[in-house]
Amino acid sequence: MADAAVNRTPRVLIAADKFKGSLTAVQVAERVTAGLRRVAPRVEVEALPVADGGDGTVDAAVAAGFERREVRVAGPLGDEVTAAYALRGDTAVVEMAEASGLQRLPAGVFAPLTSSTYGSGELLRAALDAGARTIVFGVGGSATTDGGAGMLSALGARFLDADGEPVAPGGAALRDVVTADLSGLDARLSSIDFVLASDVDNPLTGPKGAPAVYGPQKGASPDDVATLDAALAHFATVLEKAIGPKAAEYAAAPGAGAAGGIGYGALVLGARFRPGIEVMLDVLGFAPALERATLVITGEGSLDEQTLHGKAPAGVAAAARAADKEVVAVCGRLALRPAALGKAGIRRAYPLTDVEPDVAKCIADAGPILERVAENIARDFLTT
Repeated sequence: MADAAVNRTPRVLIAADKFKGSLTAVQVAERVTAGLRRVAPRVEVEALPVADGGDGTVDAAVAAGFERREVRVAGPLGDEVTAAYALRGDTAVVEMAEASGLQRLPAGVFAPLTSSTYGSGELLRAALDAGARTIVFGVGGSATTDGGAGMLSALGARFLDADGEPVAPGGAALRDVVTADLSGLDARLSSIDFVLASDVDNPLTGPKGAPAVYGPQKGASPDDVATLDAALAHFATVLEKAIGPKAAEYAAAPGAGAAGGIGYGALVLGARFRPGIEVMLDVLGFAPALERATLVITGEGSLDEQTLHGKAPAGVAAAARAADKEVVAVCGRLALRPAALGKAGIRRAYPLTDVEPDVAKCIADAGPILERVAENIARDFLTT
């Protein structure tokens, strides 16, 4: 009788993130599957699109079986937008970028001083209204730097100026806060498991804080960065009067500076910080899928130094290595040496540029090129 292990049909788990600007995580899985099957028709493929808490997190949850729920909320500039969260049973996945992300700004428009996270708070409230007892709050890709003040306001907090009037939306206006009243916060927040899921561990302010590190990509000038940093520091000081020394502890805590400081607001609400990819792998059911796999394919648009610091492919590779599974990666652009890939648990990376050297074509025709990349993986790993 032939050895069962020799004849076992290979089973591939595709657990890749999006190729930002080209393909969603779901599309990446579809294209890789098509390429693999052209070379190895008998291969069994399980697709589990992943995300690290940033934009695409809700889509990954929906692909894993969560129900997509849509609500009308305030966008970062105050205009109404349709945003989605994901729900399965009493667990909700809420993505702040759905309401308050850069994707919600008109093309070429930035508002680093005035954009607000109010809509993100409305999304959280919608999840509570739907009966969520566990909320995974994925943060990243924000248009905002308001320390989560808008989100807190949507959930019942009040931030008042010297005249007792609510301060204006946005991070810059936080310099005018004199009183923080959190007595009206939604009481349901105290009885849920609230998880802050992020791939960054920056504090709220300072050289590594939200304004300094992420403000420029949201259109903040050096003067704007200084204004926002001072305003957020003042905001945290005022909150100390409302909740005590924990306000300062939260401001210095890892993740406080995530998504323009909305991480800080989440910590004030009682959230516990966890690396986004770890949370999402748990929520998506990665462990049982990994157990069934003989090869894991992960990836994202650019494999670079950032990948190694909490991004989805690194999280997938670490979990797969712990389970003694072989991992390869697909990407648009590769900026890591083989030694760095190996240290991360990735045996080999397959960039689109290996098939098509023209980067512009790789971006424009990412789908078909990724299928050709997947054919190469099948030849290297799935055929004898």
